[in-house]
Amino acid sequence: MATLPPLIKINDCHLTLTSRAGPVHILRGASLEVVTGEAVAIIGPSGSGKSSLMAVLTGLEAATAGHVEVDGVDLTGLGEDDLARFRRGRVGIVLQSFHLIPTMTALENVAVPLELAGANDAFAVAEAELAAVGLDHRLDHYPAQLSGGEQQRVAIARALAPSPKILCADEPTGNLDSATGAAIIELMFALHRERGTTMVLITHDPALASRCDRIFAMADGRLRAEEPGLRLHEIGKVP
Repeated sequence: MATLPPLIKINDCHLTLTSRAGPVHILRGASLEVVTGEAVAIIGPSGSGKSSLMAVLTGLEAATAGHVEVDGVDLTGLGEDDLARFRRGRVGIVLQSFHLIPTMTALENVAVPLELAGANDAFAVAEAELAAVGLDHRLDHYPAQLSGGEQQRVAIARALAPSPKILCADEPTGNLDSATGAAIIELMFALHRERGTTMVLITHDPALASRCDRIFAMADGRLRAEEPGLRLHEIGKVP
């Protein structure tokens, strides 16, 4: 994989937000490169900057300083509209909270974003994606009628429906019991292998992180590469 050009390039990234108490330095020179088709895990304690790094690389948050390039697009200085256009078809996002629209069925939750993006076959694609995550029998059910695991499957189908190059998942099993969470992870890795999607996974779970090609430990807004499955007890000790 090292010979492939990086799909994600983050160099000396800083993110500083304002608060009543003054500036809050969240990212402090984070750097990361991920190649096409790779699965990487970012692991570290709460408040270390993991979710903020994902927000920066997906264009949901603008870096204060440094360079962020994803799929050949320099995100530095782009406005919200340009960042939304950048994400469309490139980046799928799965969060701990499912963020489904409660008044829409599973099928509509997946299809409507495709329609808004101009897809002519939105409902056919949505039905195929829901079948791929094992929910072809739940198309007409509303989120309240679905279990937590089923809701997360809908969220995964929605994220993958536009065929993005990159799937970013932030604690995707955080609201699920252990058995359901394990099933969701098996599904995500199976889809990653089948589709060759580049995956960035944020997790507190070292066992889950060890399934990825590479692991990055994060603490105090900085990253350090780790060998898969090794030295994970040292996470949080980035010099």
